[in-house]
Amino acid sequence: MQEGPLGIGLWELCVGDGEGPCIYWLLTTPIHNISVFFEFPGILTTPDRFIIVQGIIRRKMGEMPSFQLGVIGALFLSVASSVSIVICNKALMSNLGFPFATTLTSWHLMVTFCTLHAAQRLNLFESKSIDMKTVILFGILNGVSIGLLNLSLGFNSIGFYQMTKLAIIPFTVLLETLFLKKQFSQKIKLSLFVLLAGVGIASVTDLQLNFVGTVLSLLAIITTCVGQILTSTIQKRLNVSSTQLLYQSAPFQAAILFVSGPLVDQFLTRKNVFAHKYSSVVLAFIILSCIISVSVNFSTFMVIGKTSPVTYQVLGHLKTCLVLGFGYTLLHDPFTMKDRDSTPILSMQDKEISHEARKSTKNSLV
Repeated sequence: MQEGPLGIGLWELCVGDGEGPCIYWLLTTPIHNISVFFEFPGILTTPDRFIIVQGIIRRKMGEMPSFQLGVIGALFLSVASSVSIVICNKALMSNLGFPFATTLTSWHLMVTFCTLHAAQRLNLFESKSIDMKTVILFGILNGVSIGLLNLSLGFNSIGFYQMTKLAIIPFTVLLETLFLKKQFSQKIKLSLFVLLAGVGIASVTDLQLNFVGTVLSLLAIITTCVGQILTSTIQKRLNVSSTQLLYQSAPFQAAILFVSGPLVDQFLTRKNVFAHKYSSVVLAFIILSCIISVSVNFSTFMVIGKTSPVTYQVLGHLKTCLVLGFGYTLLHDPFTMKDRDSTPILSMQDKEISHEARKSTKNSLV
């Protein structure tokens, strides 16, 4: 197999067994990018698997690939599960008075790991070992970013917190461009600019700056961006699936949040999660939230692995719109000016809290 440039944006692929003539295909992307894009590293170098190679190339050149169906399914699952857990957590935090978002997230991750462990024992997926140092650092990084985002909310106004979330997208684009040499087209940049400007104008109503809050926000942006980029990079470079990576990293993320979560929640709410009175209704909603979180966490890793961190962040704004719509139609929440700051709940990669939980947190800090 040989490849070479034919012109700007065009590449030539020669597939053969080394004895007969080559079969040529015109590509719009270098071979190594295609192999990464379809997550089949090395598959293009095996002549006896020409049919698969041919299928991949045809898919890249415009036919509907099966992997696109997987992307659509991952996007749908992410939106559906996130909206569901937001509604569940909204009832838990605002109506039932359980404001311990960070601790709840640690429980989410514990249940996710236990579910995946059971699935692995039933041979529903194959566990793949990953360098322990990489997994531990990855897990700690994601856990720390959740705590930093919650602390950022505690030290800043909701408007500044919203700006922090908006800054994640351009900062992710910057990091991927500088360190991963990823190129974003002018159309994508223009679309992101319109999105960010629109959301910023609609949601950022008050900007109150302070030194500690600003530092926490900067650290939250950095850790969140790096964590999501690593989620994508690890899956592609180490050839692991979203399920395998989540299974390996969930225990470490759960551990860091289980230790730090009660402290962060107590600082933000002035309440002790272990002294809270757990009624049967509260326990039922906590269990339901943990069950839904398995789908949220799984789809999050899948979306980032199959698309990109930027796509995942943009998808988060769609979730915001759906949450507002479902809240208005199903829960009969009035749509006020403050509701424009509403966002999905705090989850493993959806590191955000519902507006009602934030409002109760803010009131407790005053």
